[in-house]
Amino acid sequence: MNSTSDPAAADGRPSEITVMIVDDHPMWRDGVARDLAERGFRVVATAPDAPAAVRIATATRPRVVLMDLNLGQTQGVVAISEILEGLPDTRILVLSASGEHQDVLDAVKAGASGYLVKSASITELVTAVQRTAAGSAVFTPGLAGLVLGEFRRVDTGGSGGRGVEQDDPGLRLTERETDVLRLVAKGMTARQIAARLVLSHRTVESHVQNTLRKLHLRNRVELTRYAIERGLTEDP
Repeated sequence: MNSTSDPAAADGRPSEITVMIVDDHPMWRDGVARDLAERGFRVVATAPDAPAAVRIATATRPRVVLMDLNLGQTQGVVAISEILEGLPDTRILVLSASGEHQDVLDAVKAGASGYLVKSASITELVTAVQRTAAGSAVFTPGLAGLVLGEFRRVDTGGSGGRGVEQDDPGLRLTERETDVLRLVAKGMTARQIAARLVLSHRTVESHVQNTLRKLHLRNRVELTRYAIERGLTEDP
């Protein structure tokens, strides 16, 4: 991982974010933990494999679990599902050497909030952990488009339709709420969305909260997953 200067604060100060690192390579695991700790994050635990990850996460309740997918006999996707079953408010960010499409899809389907490849710089990693803790979906550039395209294909059955049932609550969203939803699902922050749509930051947050209420969802991760699964992320 490249050693570069820290980014400007994203969503949430590092000192307020608890992180757990899961990787079966001790040198990599310890190196990432050291890099994040040096930048102010509270690294509360590390784990070498999936069973340990589930057990230790349950005990330490980190805000973000930074996890590799290749964890020996038990794959990371299993640990993702099991951790989230017991800790639904924890966010899981995959950090993997693999950028294979199927690996990304499997991780997202299991509940991961985002996916970075290990070639990411420390600057990118720090920003990704902060944004993941704040509830954003974060992907290495190019991977978000793959995920969105695959879910559109599955949900529409290859017919080219939007794949939304007529009684879907997403149909009750206003045009502006739908615009904001698309950009949230692409991993943009509220300030980035405000700049894109020429709105105030407060107005964007209001649209997000209204959308969450209408869809009966709790946070932006669930909102992103809803948008992907319903094919609501297509550009107008």
